[in-house]
Amino acid sequence: MTAATPSPLFPRVSTPAEYAAVPRDADAVLEGLDPEQREVATALHGPVCVLAGAGTGKTRAITHRIAYGVRAGVFQPASVLAVTFTNRAAGEMRGRLRQLGAGGVQARTFHSAALRQLQYFWPKAVGGEVPRLVERKAQLVAEAAARCRVRLDRNELRDVTGEIEWSKVTQTVPEDYPAAAAKSGREAPRDAAEIARIYAGYEQLKRERGVIDFEDVLLLTVGVLEERHDIADQVRRQYQHFVVDEYQDVSPLQQRLLELWLGDRESLCVVGDASQTIYSFTGATPDHLLNFRTRHPGATVVKLVRDYRSTPQVVHLANGVLAQARGRAAEHRLELVSQREPGPDPVYAAYADEPAEAEGVARRIRELITPVEQGGGGVPPSEVAILYRINAQSEVYEQALADAQVPYQLRGAERFFERPEVREAGLLLRGAARAGSADPALADADVPAQVRAVLSTRGWTPEPPAGSGAVRDRWESLAALVRLAEQFCAGRLAAGRQVTLADLVAELDERAAAQHAPTVEGVTLASLHAAKGLEWDAVFLVGLTEGMVPITYAKTDPQVEEERRLLYVGVTRARRHLSLSWALSRSPGGRPNRRPSRFLNGLRPGSAASVARAPGGGGGIERGGATGPVRKRRGPVHCRVCGRTLTDAGEMKLMRCEDCPSELDEALYERLREWRAEQAGQLGQPAYCVFTDKTLLAIAEAVPGTEGELAGIPGVGRRKLDKFGADVLALCSGRELTRTEGADQDGGSGPEEPARNSTEK
Repeated sequence: MTAATPSPLFPRVSTPAEYAAVPRDADAVLEGLDPEQREVATALHGPVCVLAGAGTGKTRAITHRIAYGVRAGVFQPASVLAVTFTNRAAGEMRGRLRQLGAGGVQARTFHSAALRQLQYFWPKAVGGEVPRLVERKAQLVAEAAARCRVRLDRNELRDVTGEIEWSKVTQTVPEDYPAAAAKSGREAPRDAAEIARIYAGYEQLKRERGVIDFEDVLLLTVGVLEERHDIADQVRRQYQHFVVDEYQDVSPLQQRLLELWLGDRESLCVVGDASQTIYSFTGATPDHLLNFRTRHPGATVVKLVRDYRSTPQVVHLANGVLAQARGRAAEHRLELVSQREPGPDPVYAAYADEPAEAEGVARRIRELITPVEQGGGGVPPSEVAILYRINAQSEVYEQALADAQVPYQLRGAERFFERPEVREAGLLLRGAARAGSADPALADADVPAQVRAVLSTRGWTPEPPAGSGAVRDRWESLAALVRLAEQFCAGRLAAGRQVTLADLVAELDERAAAQHAPTVEGVTLASLHAAKGLEWDAVFLVGLTEGMVPITYAKTDPQVEEERRLLYVGVTRARRHLSLSWALSRSPGGRPNRRPSRFLNGLRPGSAASVARAPGGGGGIERGGATGPVRKRRGPVHCRVCGRTLTDAGEMKLMRCEDCPSELDEALYERLREWRAEQAGQLGQPAYCVFTDKTLLAIAEAVPGTEGELAGIPGVGRRKLDKFGADVLALCSGRELTRTEGADQDGGSGPEEPARNSTEK
């Protein structure tokens, strides 16, 4: 419950230029935000839900919201708790907040925040020390299985462990597992009753040894807050404002913890995108995000759709992937609008077999990373990624990249700071730091040179070794430490601060504690799941065949739709270059019987869409209230007279600045007002329920002649177009309406079904 201490781990203010970049006051925090981001930043009271598409600047929006609240004196830094799902995301949030002048705000993962509270309150609530935390539960699961006389191979052990984790985050006890798994449609790796016995045995083993796992951290914290109202009150006095990132990934257990933190208050801001829900197998569900407005009827809902990450070509493909989606998440999808300059079209490529696909991808990457002056693309290797569905696909790409002499790194494999060579290097550097000037070989060298000297005794060389495998992996790890030393020292020296080897060792220790690994200068190989939250200039999506994307065991409609969202996540990782490929057979000479993924139907050249495309949701703001949501036009709106970007709602309705010359047809405007009054009387509703004054002004200025032109006017939605479009177009053409036309339009005497009341303004 103590305040956060500054950490040198993440981006921080260190140089004079960076100090100058700190906003001078609260209003300066809002500079540079687009209208929707600004709406997020200034919505400091009551529940707020931010629906943020990929690349739309959600982290920027919520960190500026927190900073604006702190700098304006609405939030006390220590009273804000921001939670997310990875140490990397939490660290990035802390760094941004410090740069905005809002240091002291707590930004943590759910588990980190819960563990901190558990450690603080355990002596008071239970007594003694918190039980030891088991980071790797697989060994205990294997022992529990052995007690049940069940032998699990490596894959089964991983899958059964996953089932236990899912059970705990969904608050399912062992005896209820079979029924819960069946209800959720889970593909159990063993007989459900057998898994239930292993699960019960695992829990018994933990009790015998006095240990807890990560899920227990959440369960025990929930238990303490539920049982001890005095402790819950103390936590609520400490934390009064909450921000939850990646809200679509919240599990039922995490949601329960959040509710206990909140109590009966509503100072909550959640951020998420149902179209990026790809972890339902772990217990994550977008239901909490999609039901937010139901639970909080007065909530402000802001939609971010301006994509600052990807080119229009990449965004168009991403929208196309989701356009054929079905299900509840698809109903709430956001249609992105790129804010970047155009780039190259996505490349689609079919290969004869998997080795040929890997060689083709490696060859294309070699061209991309070749310097511009040598005729290449000039893209740094660290800005290129190969993404696949399962980790087993990586081997053929590792070999192909090695053969093409392209450096690479594996993401999602063993944690960087747990690699043997990294741990050994840390020990050697710590020893060298203690020795200091006593070692004549290091006495006169700067810190990067000292690091290179120490690591050269363990295999680091200025040039990488040839080929792939363990030797290359070891070299990449050591090279990453050398680059980290160079960057760390350059940053300190630029700020006018001296740096020693001991300072670097302290940096490594803090990074290891937060699992904040340095960047490896190589092409990233990662699964689609591991790529979530990351981005690159160039992305290669490989192995896009039926049976892989979607994966074979995705049987039900919800499972298939999650596979579609997984591809969407992959597409939206690319900033500029995007390649999608598949192999017609597995091995050279094999039968070419594979088919490209169904998700590419209607998108790749020569294919037809498998289902009709549904319209996507635009951006804007929805206010809570009895009259329902008011929606802003999607994307930036420009004045049709002077071209200025419009942000005022009234001006956006008119599609011009208030002080720009008006081309109003006053006679038409009066006819429209008379017609609106008659329609409102027939419907028994206020006049604005037909069309607002601003919408009538916009119609009278634009004088649309077709349905398409009328539909382009803000305030004329699909329902109103269907219901009133014929009347409005007739009036715009100068034709007088007959009573029969009006009656038919209103459904009074025509064959159409009676019109339903509308509260859309």
